[in-house]
Amino acid sequence: MNIPVKAQSHAYEVQIGSGNFTKAVQSFEGDIAKADQLIVFTDEHIWKIYEEKFTREFPYTFKVFVLPGGEACKTFENYFAAQTFLLEQKCTRKSFLFAFGGGAVGDLTGFVAATFMRGIPFIQLPTTILAHDSAVGGKTAINHPLGKNMIGAFYQPKGVIFDIDFLESLPKREIRSGMAEVIKHALISDEKWLQQLMETTSILSLSKDRLENNLEQGIRVKASIVEQDEEEHSVRKFLNFGHTYGHAIEAASGFGRVAHGEAVMIGMVYALLLSERYGEISRAFTIEFLQFALRNGYPFEAVANFTFDELLGYLMKDKKAEYGELQFVLLQKVGQPFVQKISQQECREIDHVLRGLLEEVAYD
Repeated sequence: MNIPVKAQSHAYEVQIGSGNFTKAVQSFEGDIAKADQLIVFTDEHIWKIYEEKFTREFPYTFKVFVLPGGEACKTFENYFAAQTFLLEQKCTRKSFLFAFGGGAVGDLTGFVAATFMRGIPFIQLPTTILAHDSAVGGKTAINHPLGKNMIGAFYQPKGVIFDIDFLESLPKREIRSGMAEVIKHALISDEKWLQQLMETTSILSLSKDRLENNLEQGIRVKASIVEQDEEEHSVRKFLNFGHTYGHAIEAASGFGRVAHGEAVMIGMVYALLLSERYGEISRAFTIEFLQFALRNGYPFEAVANFTFDELLGYLMKDKKAEYGELQFVLLQKVGQPFVQKISQQECREIDHVLRGLLEEVAYD
């Protein structure tokens, strides 16, 4: 299955399938033939599991640079170390990068590719469900202790190869985290799709075919929005549904302690509460959605770990904040997102409502 992404800077495809890895890599033969070196960036967890399979199935000679696992790789230190590795290997503007791993490895690799010698080509080889979102669309970044993804660039890959056979080793927490972005794509695009997800007994145990179908739908939503707005001036902001409050929880907790998708799920419930005020979302739906999240094991304890004032500093560092006002992506209805300016006082009020709702629903 090939899904086109027609970004303004250049078009490429997401190739998604099962057992399609070698053939998909070979489809870039024309680009790879021009490269003087192929460099694979990966992380220690993924490489420990898949070194043998990757080496067997990757059809070309390559060098590998292994990063720490998870968000820990998205630091200034690892960004610098990655650039140093490329220079030590005598890489040039004709060198070619591959990001083999989850969203964090993809983000770091993309930013390195965007900035090494002012830009070299790279391909995303995602190994997590979460990366069906992060690998598509050209957002690359590293973290700063004061905020997530604060230093980065828009830089599109040459392509994305998603062989879902690499998802088989994912622990339940990573499946849960990745499915949060699938659920987000459904919330902002398609009520029928969302209901199918919410009626699923467990989103952690989807069949391979059903998982591939959901990932394909999510990628198509992302691709359609990126085609309209590559650099987040308008509709691309819709993809941040749940991320404003979620990123604050994630950053306050210390990156990696609360999984990205877990934080986004918290943020989506918060955004639904705001959508009750500014849209047509009902409290009954918000409770139903929260119960669905709890049934699937999404943790909400992180909310109680911080006061609103502790979260506010991180909220105000959100990249969508303008002139001291926060901008939240909300829903008029499921499938109808919009952006709304929200005052700090109202953020405080909704934070209070969220805490009360969690007491009522999650902890009773």
